[in-house]
Amino acid sequence: MAVNKRKVPLRKCAATGDMFPKKEMIRIVRTKEGEISVDLTGKKSGRGTYVSKSEAAVEKAKMTHAIESQLGSAVPEQVYDDLLHAIRREAIK
Repeated sequence: MAVNKRKVPLRKCAATGDMFPKKEMIRIVRTKEGEISVDLTGKKSGRGTYVSKSEAAVEKAKMTHAIESQLGSAVPEQVYDDLLHAIRREAIK
């Protein structure tokens, strides 16, 4: 009887500070060129931070500028819109 003893990778939500499995998070990345975008694959190169998949966490991150602090750069409004869109699209599935 084989038991899966693999560790589940955890990441900290930039907004709430709570730890969640990586698959339950959305990554935001800043590339070397300084472009900030939502990384749904989790594989883009660059400096990344994570936000949990809840609208409340995204709103809190926006209000507290948590993502900006983590990435060291201003976050365009479009990134927050993209995060909310990704969360809502996944909620439909």
